[in-house]
Amino acid sequence: MGHGLVLGGGVAGLLAAAALAGHGHVVSVVERDRFDGARPRRGVPQGRHAHLLLARGVRAIESLVPGFEAALLGAGAHRVGMPQDILTFTPFGWTPRFEHGQFLVSCRRPLLESVLRDLVAGVEVVEETEALRLLGDGGRVTGAVVRSRVDGVEREVLADLVVDATGASSKADRWLGELGRSVRDVVVDPGIRYATALYRPAERFRAFPAVCVQPGPPDEGHGGVVLPVEEGRWIVSLAGLRGHVPPTDEAGFLGYAKGLRHPLVAELLGCAELVGGIRAYGAPPGRLRTFPEVAGFVAVGDAVANYNPLYGHGMTVAALDAVALRDGVEEHGLGAGVARVVRKAVSRATADAWALAVGQDVRYERTFAPGRRLPDRVAGWYADRVGAAAAVDREVAGALLDSYTLSEPLSRLMRPGVVRKVLRTKASRNTEPPLTQEERELLTT
Repeated sequence: MGHGLVLGGGVAGLLAAAALAGHGHVVSVVERDRFDGARPRRGVPQGRHAHLLLARGVRAIESLVPGFEAALLGAGAHRVGMPQDILTFTPFGWTPRFEHGQFLVSCRRPLLESVLRDLVAGVEVVEETEALRLLGDGGRVTGAVVRSRVDGVEREVLADLVVDATGASSKADRWLGELGRSVRDVVVDPGIRYATALYRPAERFRAFPAVCVQPGPPDEGHGGVVLPVEEGRWIVSLAGLRGHVPPTDEAGFLGYAKGLRHPLVAELLGCAELVGGIRAYGAPPGRLRTFPEVAGFVAVGDAVANYNPLYGHGMTVAALDAVALRDGVEEHGLGAGVARVVRKAVSRATADAWALAVGQDVRYERTFAPGRRLPDRVAGWYADRVGAAAAVDREVAGALLDSYTLSEPLSRLMRPGVVRKVLRTKASRNTEPPLTQEERELLTT
């Protein structure tokens, strides 16, 4: 039985702890914040904004923490079928609605973390404590130095495996640099700004579909989502890429919603009541880190890669990373070779989400990113053809949705049958949302 030390007690950290504890190891989680039930944490500024967990992520978490989905839904989260229960306006038109088997779970971030904390057993959680540096040398990490934020006392914590789950603000590049190792990274920055509010919809709208109005490259850099959350409310997040900043006053918020590529979000806000204030958030740049081979150390979740939040992949990838950690430890224990195996598996779990996010972000004219090479431009051309075909053809729409939810690899979109459909389908921009007659009447009454 070894000792696993997890730095960070958010979603990625809790799932990593569950992966280690499932093999009977002693697991310590060090978290800089103080947990307060289902209240937002100070160290998670994005925690008040719209979050979703894709079907692949739900299944991954369920394999680590049995009973998770039922507990989350029982606490007020919503299971939204995709694409039948969500109206999605892409740059190519409205996605058709049909039964497909994919879904997302929508709730407020603090609720999800609270449910996870209740279910993850056999783990020591040390709150209000932050990691300062790693112990060991350039060949092997042997623990970390941590400091209490209550009394300032520092102490060394020895461990067979240290897992960095501290998120996008991870200091792993500095920590490893102090041990003589370097971390390579790629940065793509679309300049995302958010404004988010809770709304209480009129009773007749409680069963209305979720809504997602995507930005439209190269210069229509604003979008918005309306998702059902606990207590019969909607969480509404308006986003703007660089140059588009959603206001945080009620009139400005509504005006920004009216300026989206389709007015449906604004129409729904007109049928709902604002609850509380409107919160702003500036998302950090997208960053993909490549870590050196160092025994005894792995990174997971946003500490490896953080993406444009518009695509909703972060928590799902964190869950896949935790599964990779579980499988690696199951095969290799906490010995010297496990870090290398897990690092490679995490890289594979990250690759498609990063490619999807970056492939979209670089199409906006104000995104800061490395120059696009010819293969990137060809991939972008084909992605446009897929998107246009998906707005018309259900088979292509299903294949795209499977890849987007990370349930199937991106390579599925290159299968001969899909390619033939994509190249033969004529684009036909659907400008009116695929509402049922009952839904349409709700908006006109």
